[in-house]
Amino acid sequence: MSYVKDPVLADQGRLNLEIAEKRMGALMKVRERMAKEKPFDGLTIGMALHVTKETGVLVRTLVDGGAKVAITGCNPLSTQDDIAAALAEEGVLVWAYKGESTEDYYKFLNAVIDTQPNITIDDGCDLVTEIHTKHQGLIPEIIGGCEETTTGIIRLHAMVKDGALKYPMIAVNDNKTKHLMDNYYGTGQSTFDGILRSTNLLIAGKTVVVAGYGSCGKGCAMRAKGLGAQVIVTEVDNFAALQAAMDGHRVLPMSTAAPIGDLFITVTGDLHVIRMEHIDKMKDGVVICNSGHFDNEIDMESLESEAKRKRRVRHYLDEYLLKSGKVIYVAGEGRLVNLASAEGHPSEVMSLSFCGQALACEYLAKNRNNLPVDVITLPDEVDDQIAKLQLEAMGINIDTLTPEQVEYLGQWKEGT
Repeated sequence: MSYVKDPVLADQGRLNLEIAEKRMGALMKVRERMAKEKPFDGLTIGMALHVTKETGVLVRTLVDGGAKVAITGCNPLSTQDDIAAALAEEGVLVWAYKGESTEDYYKFLNAVIDTQPNITIDDGCDLVTEIHTKHQGLIPEIIGGCEETTTGIIRLHAMVKDGALKYPMIAVNDNKTKHLMDNYYGTGQSTFDGILRSTNLLIAGKTVVVAGYGSCGKGCAMRAKGLGAQVIVTEVDNFAALQAAMDGHRVLPMSTAAPIGDLFITVTGDLHVIRMEHIDKMKDGVVICNSGHFDNEIDMESLESEAKRKRRVRHYLDEYLLKSGKVIYVAGEGRLVNLASAEGHPSEVMSLSFCGQALACEYLAKNRNNLPVDVITLPDEVDDQIAKLQLEAMGINIDTLTPEQVEYLGQWKEGT
């Protein structure tokens, strides 16, 4: 019933899952408890996530917690085929391969939906959108869902505004242990991992233009600066632009930054942040890439139509020859460069994110029929629990409040 590229890859997949589990101590603690308590007994969890080794550990956690799990990818280029094969061999329903056609991508989403999930886990909101537009008959049996990324949260809020959302959605991305860790530390490191695998570019001395200064943009800018680059940030939000300036970066409009940059990274969650009007101003030989969820941040359609020639010159690095004679390089086909060209975030940071996913699913299961149909943030104590588990996994101890300090923080009369 599953569909993977090559079942023979399962042996390598198991080895990579084993490595990931060694580095995901916090999630393994959650898994150990859930294996005893079985919070998902009798439930089917349908997932559209990047099928990576880290996601595989989350899947194993949910299965050990009693769930039947069906999973597909949330991006055509992000599946690790060895992991898909290993999960399928373990009895998980998997429909995913790296390089999926658009037709297969949506066919696989619908294969997950056909399992009639009680809980959905999404990264980018495509699974939720497909259910709400084409499978509304399943909604009464859905307890709720979880959303992993900023782009998906933006889409969910748009659904709420339009009165379209029909079941509770937990914004896992709003956990501090997610967006201030995964988006910041994970995106920064994995984006440059993808760029370097595709280009082998020396970052030191280059001018790196980061479009967007949310948590992901901050992480990319930090890593670029740490590698010796001069960083320019482009923004449309006043406060984010102010933060970038205070962090020591130049802040410019994209039209001004275009002729200056050597490497461009988009992380905005919006479309056509880099357009032909910008590309026409860029220097010969620049590298453009995207680390936002969808492949529309760079206007790839216009670039494809304007180019005289396109050829694959390295691992997920495409060269576009423009009519002017200038060459532009695009890494990762304009899709998530950290997953198209590399392996995504390191296991340690994904342990935090996937603790959030597992505990969000448990929260939905325990509070079924008692949650509003809205975009929900997990209680602060759940976020604090995740941070505590990670500190323990890292062998870090912290102070505790004395009784006197607890009393002091709970009163309001004592002053200077």
